[in-house]
Amino acid sequence: MGDVDLSPITGESDPLQALRVATELRRRLEREESVLVRRARNGGASWAAIAAALGVSKQAVHKKYGGRRILGRGEE
Repeated sequence: MGDVDLSPITGESDPLQALRVATELRRRLEREESVLVRRARNGGASWAAIAAALGVSKQAVHKKYGGRRILGRGEE
């Protein structure tokens, strides 16, 4: 996997602007991760396999993404 370009954050001279950029990147990554977890589950991946890919415990990934929310049913 290639390196991620963090220059929009690290190259920013205004630390408050850098924080705003970092916050937006984090939100975008969280949304993308959620989509990927849903795709993995819909494709038959186990919670254990998803947890291993994310580098967390099965319990942690199930707590964050498990239940009705991941399948698009219920409230977020």
